[in-house]
Amino acid sequence: MRPDDPDVQRFEEQIAWLRHACHVWPLKEAIRHLYAGTLPRGSVAITFDDGYADNHDYALPVLLRQGVPATFFIATGFLNGGRMFNDTLMEAFANTEQLAVELPELGLPHLPLDGVEARCQASRQVTKGIKHLPPPERAASVELILDRLGRPDCGQSPMMTDAQVKALYEQGMEIGAHTVTHPILRTLDEASARDELAQSRDYLQTLLGAPVGLFAYPNGKPGQDYGPREPGLLQELGFKAAVCTAPGGANRGRDPYQLPRYTPHGRTPMRFMTQLIRCSREEAEAA
Repeated sequence: MRPDDPDVQRFEEQIAWLRHACHVWPLKEAIRHLYAGTLPRGSVAITFDDGYADNHDYALPVLLRQGVPATFFIATGFLNGGRMFNDTLMEAFANTEQLAVELPELGLPHLPLDGVEARCQASRQVTKGIKHLPPPERAASVELILDRLGRPDCGQSPMMTDAQVKALYEQGMEIGAHTVTHPILRTLDEASARDELAQSRDYLQTLLGAPVGLFAYPNGKPGQDYGPREPGLLQELGFKAAVCTAPGGANRGRDPYQLPRYTPHGRTPMRFMTQLIRCSREEAEAA
C-alpha cells in the first residue's frame, strides 16, 4: 500500500550511496556547522518521522552496518500500542471486500477499489481529504469510512515501544519531538499547540534522561500544516531547531525553526543523487 517506500534492500542501497557520495551528519551537528559557516558542501542528515517500529527493527540495523547517524522524530502518544488514523484507513482499504466505496459526505461520490493500485490511490485520496479537519471532525470521518469499508483486524501496533526508542538513542541515534497526537498544529488554539510541543518533549526527556532540542512539524508544510505562531512557540519552549517539509536544502539564511527537507525517490544511484544535487543547488541559488 506504499509502493514508493523503499524496502530494506533499497534503503541499504540508498544509505550506501549517501555514505560514499556525501558527508552524513547527525542533524544537531549539521545545524551547528551550518550556522557557524563550517558545514562542508555535500552534507546531508537523515531523518525519520512518527515513531514506527520498522525504524527500529529494519532501519536501525542498516544504519549501524553502514556507520551513519540519523534522527528519529517521535509522536509520543502512539508509542506502546497506539495507531495513527491513516494506518487504520490504509488497513481498511487494503482488506475490504468492497470493490468500490461511495463517500459523498466527504466529496468523494465514487472510489473504485478493484485492484491494489486503485486501493492505494483511494487510501491516499481519502487521507489527504480529511487530515486537515479538526480532530473531532476527522475522527467522525474515520468512523464513517470504516462503516462503509468494514473494520479491519489491524493486529499488532505498527509503532515503537518506549524500549525501542531508548534502544535507538543508546545506539547513538538522535531523538526529536514530533508532538503527542500528530495534529495539524495550525488548527489548534495556542494553548493546545503549546501542550503538544512541550508534552512530547517532556515525555522523551524523561524516557531518555537527556535533553531533546529538535522538533519536526507533523505533515510539515509551511502555511498549511503550521503557521507563523509555531516557530515562536518552539523557541519559547527551548527547542534549538525544527524541520518542516518544504523541499530543498538548508542554507545559513534559513530560519533554524523552519529547516527544509525532502525525500528523493530515485530508484537508481544516478536519479537518487541527481535529486539531491538539484534541491541543494536550487537552495544555494535562492540564498
